[in-house]
Amino acid sequence: MQRIFQDYLYHLRGERQLSPNTVSAYKTDIKRYLNYLETLDITHPDTVEPETVIRYLGELRTLPLSPGSLARNLSAIRMFHAFMVNEGYCKKDITENIDTPKLPKRLPKILDIQDIEDIFRCIDTGTDRGVRDRAMLELLYGSGLRISELLDLRLPSLLLDEGWVRVIGKGLKERIVPFGEEARDRLNKYLHNVRPELARNTLAENIVFLNMRGAPLSRMGVWKIIRAYADRSGIRKAVSPHVFRHSFATHLLEGGADLRAVQEMLGHSDIATTQIYTHLDRNYLKEVHKTFHPREKFNI
Repeated sequence: MQRIFQDYLYHLRGERQLSPNTVSAYKTDIKRYLNYLETLDITHPDTVEPETVIRYLGELRTLPLSPGSLARNLSAIRMFHAFMVNEGYCKKDITENIDTPKLPKRLPKILDIQDIEDIFRCIDTGTDRGVRDRAMLELLYGSGLRISELLDLRLPSLLLDEGWVRVIGKGLKERIVPFGEEARDRLNKYLHNVRPELARNTLAENIVFLNMRGAPLSRMGVWKIIRAYADRSGIRKAVSPHVFRHSFATHLLEGGADLRAVQEMLGHSDIATTQIYTHLDRNYLKEVHKTFHPREKFNI
């Protein structure tokens, strides 16, 4: 089954054109699944039974995995078995009637607008590092980019005069996202005053955001930058690059933006994914009720 596994990985990369991170996650999940099958001396897909998969999922529940990781494992196994049927490696998809575990709905973690301002206020823009960090975080918050999209950003993708950024998102789908005047001003300062010096004598090519040695920034590098400014500003919430994306979407919707427009900016293929950002705090809901409900108006 290892040869089938290699064909499947090629299918994910070449035909499905999934992102490297997604392929890596599925690779880990399926490799662990195949190792489990080997312990049972199962070497051909036609000899796998639904009960085998169910027992395997039971084994996974003994590991320190989140409900989301468990659901992703089942999704990966289903995709793998569907692939084997479609390619003629086996006759029947034995996973089609296995139920997906229900996941608890979690609201996204966000920063308040004041939290964002406090973080920006802590950035010393009198230094090259500060100029870069302010430009990067203004763009992250101003356009709702995923961290992978931010790190992969190339100079030709920044349309500064128009205030747009061209992004290649999940599934290699391209979208164009606007950003505001503040982000544009900060990006201009970074690109003209700081980046040319960082990029000297390096192989960074046209990557937008570089570390202080001139190499492309890493995920961990951006996480540490954000965490340091959050600590400095006294924010005790868990802050990450994705929290900036959550905050971007939530603040737009709370300000009255159209859900469909926010979906387009975030690059969500399903509007249901965007709807998680429509949560509003209870105090706001109470204030709306008090202001507009006819029974409440009698007491004003």
